[in-house]
Amino acid sequence: MEKEHQIFGIRAIIEAIQAGKEVDKVFIQKDISGELMKDLMKVMKRANINFSYVPVEKLNRLTPNNHQGAVATISPIGFIDLEHLVESTIESGKKPLFLILDQISDARNFGAIIRTAECTGVNGIIIQKAGSAPVNGDTVKTSAGAVFNVPISKVEHIKDAIFYLQGSGIKTVAATEKTDQNIYDISLTEPVAIIMGSEDRGINPSVLKIVDEKAKLPMFGTIGSLNVSVACGAFLYEAVRQRS
Repeated sequence: MEKEHQIFGIRAIIEAIQAGKEVDKVFIQKDISGELMKDLMKVMKRANINFSYVPVEKLNRLTPNNHQGAVATISPIGFIDLEHLVESTIESGKKPLFLILDQISDARNFGAIIRTAECTGVNGIIIQKAGSAPVNGDTVKTSAGAVFNVPISKVEHIKDAIFYLQGSGIKTVAATEKTDQNIYDISLTEPVAIIMGSEDRGINPSVLKIVDEKAKLPMFGTIGSLNVSVACGAFLYEAVRQRS
């Protein structure tokens, strides 16, 4: 974790959250208590900040300073409001191509996806506040700096974002093996948002119920799935092919 992208100390983290800083995640020492820690927990829950309990050894590796049992990661980028992202894309005259990531949790996968998204002209990426990978040093490095070029919107709930996109005339397409429909047999030429699921469980079943279309990639080997960043690249380049 880059030192300029972290905050240590309970009071400092509370003040950062209250000041509106883009706090991605807070690491809290196991079995720690006290009134100040209770205040931090209240502030984090109110702001819907990701946190996890870790051994003190991990905190000591993150910083040699007096962390008081808490270290936070700060995003090196700012996030864009979803409504502004959609409206500005439509007003620009571009045919919208958005990417929705349903709780992709690995920072390197996230970075690789951002890099491909930038190369394929994606207008914006939408992630959920809870359960998503942080924008950290690994993300920046794996994206080859593309994270600074692609607008990213962080929303409370993926389902609400999908409803908003659908209401804005944007078709939602879920990448899932739970369908008989092939990606090459559906249209991606109109305004569209492609949804990719998490590494371990794919797209949430409740999300699959509300999307406009589902599509899968043909698989001919003995392994039943692709790495999510690779699958995402295949979907995005099919959109590029159809739109060319």
